Amino acid sequence: MPSALPFLCVFIFFFAFLVSSSLAKYQADETVTLWVNKVGPYNNPQETYNYYSLPFCHPPGNAAHKWGGLGEEMWRRLKFVKLNWMLQRLKFKDAIDNSYWFEFFMGFGEVLPDRNRDNKHVLWTHKNLVINYNGNQIIHVNLTQENPKPLEEGRVLDMTYSVKWVPTNITFARRFDVYLDYPFFEHQIHWFSVFNSFMMVIFLTGLVSMILMRTLRNDYAKYAREDDDLETLERDVSEESGWKLVHGDVFRPPQNLALLSAVVGTGAQLATLVLLVIILAIVGMLYIGRGAIVTTFIVCYAFTSFIAGYVSGGMYSRNGGKKWIKSMILTASLFPFLCFGIGFILNTVAIFYGSLAAIPFGTMVVVFVIWAFISFPLALLGTVIGRNWSGAPNNPCRVKTIPRPIPEKKWYLTPSVISLMGGLLPFGSIFIEMYFVFTSFWNYKVYYVYGFMLLVFVILIIVTICVTIVGTYFLLNAENYHWQWTSFFSAASTALYVYFYSIYYYHVKTKMSGFFQTSFYFGYTLMFCLGLGILCGAVGYLGSNLFVRRIYRNIKCD
Repeated sequence: MPSALPFLCVFIFFFAFLVSSSLAKYQADETVTLWVNKVGPYNNPQETYNYYSLPFCHPPGNAAHKWGGLGEEMWRRLKFVKLNWMLQRLKFKDAIDNSYWFEFFMGFGEVLPDRNRDNKHVLWTHKNLVINYNGNQIIHVNLTQENPKPLEEGRVLDMTYSVKWVPTNITFARRFDVYLDYPFFEHQIHWFSVFNSFMMVIFLTGLVSMILMRTLRNDYAKYAREDDDLETLERDVSEESGWKLVHGDVFRPPQNLALLSAVVGTGAQLATLVLLVIILAIVGMLYIGRGAIVTTFIVCYAFTSFIAGYVSGGMYSRNGGKKWIKSMILTASLFPFLCFGIGFILNTVAIFYGSLAAIPFGTMVVVFVIWAFISFPLALLGTVIGRNWSGAPNNPCRVKTIPRPIPEKKWYLTPSVISLMGGLLPFGSIFIEMYFVFTSFWNYKVYYVYGFMLLVFVILIIVTICVTIVGTYFLLNAENYHWQWTSFFSAASTALYVYFYSIYYYHVKTKMSGFFQTSFYFGYTLMFCLGLGILCGAVGYLGSNLFVRRIYRNIKCD
């Protein structure tokens, strides 16, 4: 049965592709429907309202509507019926003052007009639709507006439109190329940033290898000497080899073991998930489908929950944990419930404002069902298998009964300072890419350079591991054996610097305003940084864990 799962996934994706392609085809004399979607301030991408929240002309009879799919409902909700429960109607003058834009859909494409940069209170009453088609499929739709009329109280305006059909040689598969901003995403600075990060990886890995290997080689040589006098050996050990002195405590179970196991397991899942989604985006061009990235993320998150359970269950059992059910529940629910809490607050704000950004109740039920019947059982299965396959204690050194006192050290060798400093270099390796990601997310650009993202993600993983290993070595050399949480927070602090950068980006690179957009901006960014912090923290811990086991495996423990 497990071997059939990949074929089932391939079949589902292939079937979805066939369905989407067939639905985009039209027969001769078939009616082509223009769907109205939303309006909103241009500078506030998430502050969107129903098209008929403005007093436009309504179609005769009952307005038709269609469901936008799971990903679109989660991110860009398609709703084509009038909202009767809005707290207040937005007037045309307010819409013009706030540079409102609107969005239509025809076939499988978006119809986005140019933003009106004129501050005069006029309404464009004529719309020209130029439709490019190839065979029986619509490729592009260009909308221009004419015949401006001043807004006057009580005046009746005639709204007209014209349609022109123009054949084109562009294929349906390449229809989204017009939305891709090649000069922006493939600018020289983008290539330079990736090259710069790659050189940082080479330098950092070389530096770590040279310093640590030479230092450890000298330490091993001192421990192996038998002809040195006792005074010289004690001086060498106390001055240069503090990490060896804590061999009886370095594998002592950390505080809040269940929580640490949960975040490490979740971080391992998120790392696998991000890598999988990036590869699928490269292979399948997920940016073409509306909401495809979000849908893929949700489904893949559910199916990768097994990894979280396996890593968490094995780690919890190896450290002598007894309440494995508590650890499993934390692993399966910690990150989803954090996201749900943030999403609930943002959804409440969206409902209060009457915005289309509010996620409907039905979509919430679908997501909860996916978590309850796919994600949670897989996390449980992974925990059970992890406890049985990789849960046996295998520490190189025996843990002493009485904990060793930790001596006072200089301020820069404390866990808090090491944790804060640990995120600087990983953030430096990704902050240029963060600019492109933030710009595509908040400024109406389609992100399509997932090859860049894959390279930056791999660089982030390598830099995080190297920096965390160095921090762990310094901490152990200071005779502080509380390295587990320190290694996690040292890597997770990368997310803190990303959040600080988002504050700078908000004030300098955007023109967002208002409580609605501000709450959504910082709410979504907080959700992203929580995931990034857990991911980096887990990678840092796992790398440090391998390093600690490696160095203590080769010493003579008393």
